[in-house]
Order: sequence, then structure tokens, then C-alpha cells
Amino acid sequence: MADDIRGWSDELARDPSSLVFLQLGEALRRQGQIEIALKIALRGLDRHPQCAEAHDLIARIAVDRRDFPRAIEEWESVLSLEPDHIGAMKGLGYICFQQGRFDDAERFLSRAAAGGGGADVSNALEMVRRSSGNTTVWLPDSTPAVDPQRIFADLLLDDGQTALLLDANGYVLGGLYLDSLGDDVSQDIGAQLSGISDEVERSMRHLDIGNWRSIIFETQAAVVGMAPTIDDSLVVVAASRSTPLGLLRRVMDRCVERATGWLQTGRRS
Repeated sequence: MADDIRGWSDELARDPSSLVFLQLGEALRRQGQIEIALKIALRGLDRHPQCAEAHDLIARIAVDRRDFPRAIEEWESVLSLEPDHIGAMKGLGYICFQQGRFDDAERFLSRAAAGGGGADVSNALEMVRRSSGNTTVWLPDSTPAVDPQRIFADLLLDDGQTALLLDANGYVLGGLYLDSLGDDVSQDIGAQLSGISDEVERSMRHLDIGNWRSIIFETQAAVVGMAPTIDDSLVVVAASRSTPLGLLRRVMDRCVERATGWLQTGRRS
């Protein structure tokens, strides 16, 4: 990837009007260099104001920056240029879902599904339709006990996302972790992550930068987020590499909230 970034940077330097800024901006975004990616994308948009993919790139960067109004604005611009743009409809649908605007989410995702958005869009649409009858926050003390494996099921947006709750020793308390083949590898993941919270805390103390709240990293297969919750437990959320980091953070925050409420009410017993 580093070689690709250098190559695209050199090409853009030689020809500032090149559309290679789209590849360069996306690569930098995936590496977490969000502000640099944004500058490159904005310069590219200045030269190509009618380029739908430039608006789409800026929208995805805006999500990573948690600038959801800007993301909505850019994806709406995409649709004004390309009314059938699947990525824009999917992005708007996901944001609306996260904001509890289920009718709008269903409208965008229905259009994306009708346009051939694929299995992830169809699954997200099904999730929205199941959620549309209940716009309140999930409250463990006012709902029946649920299967521990399904405590995060309604928070995940597509079949590329999975979530797991581990105790301090790496034992699985709830959720599922499915690999690319759909196999449950929760116990293996728990064993591999046993003690990781202690390691992170030691690193934070060594660096003197306070308590840790979350970590997000990218692997060859997925983007993964981890965050601590009560009782020294750990929430792990994984998603496909195409998932905007901002959306992964939102899903992870909701999973942490869900796990905290579930642990506090003793649902694991």
C-alpha cells in the first residue's frame, strides 16, 4: 500500500488534474490519515466539481470525522449527479438508521436494493424494517431475557459485521464472532484476546495518556474495534474493510452501551 500511495502521489504531482486523487484519498483514509485524505479530496473536487466519486469520497471521509451533516450533503450531491449511485444510497441509509430515522433509512436502502446493492444492502434493509416499529433505546430491565448470542443482533447493519462480549479472562459472555465462511470462532478469538485489556492499560500508563476508551485497527480481512466496558469486560466489533470507520465507531459505541446494560442487569446469569 505504501508503494501505491507513493506512486499515486507522484502521478498527482505530475498531473494535478488526474483522477488518481480518488485512489490516493481512499488509501490515505483507510490508513487513518483522515485530514490529509480530506485535503486531497477537496482539491480534486475543486478540479472536478461534477465528479460523483469525488463527492462520495468526501462523504466517506466526513463519516470518519463524524461530520454526518457534511456526509449527508455530499451523498445528496452524488445522487443529484448519479441518481442510481448505490454507495450514496447505502451511506445515507446507514446514517439514517444510526440516527433513528427508520423511514428514511428504509427508503434509501430499498432504492439501493432495487438497484442491485447486493446481500449486505438486503440484510441492512431487513434490519431496518425489523427496527422501524421500535425507535426507543434497548433497555434490558424492561425487556425479556434474550439469547446471549443475540444481544447485539439488532445493532449490526449487515452480514459483514459481527460483535462479541468477552470477560476479563477472554471467556465469551455474549454475541458471536463469525469468520468469512460464516463459522463461529468466538472461543478462538476470546482466547487470543485474553489479557489484551491489561496490555493496553499498561501501554497507556507508560505513555501517560490516560485511560483507554477504544481501539480501531485494520487487518487484511476486516476492520476491528475494541472497547472496554464494566467488570473489565471487552466488546469486540468487526466489519468488512469497506465499512467507514465512523460507522464502525457508532456501531461499537452502541454495542458497548448494550453490553453495559446487559451486564448491569445480570442477563449473563
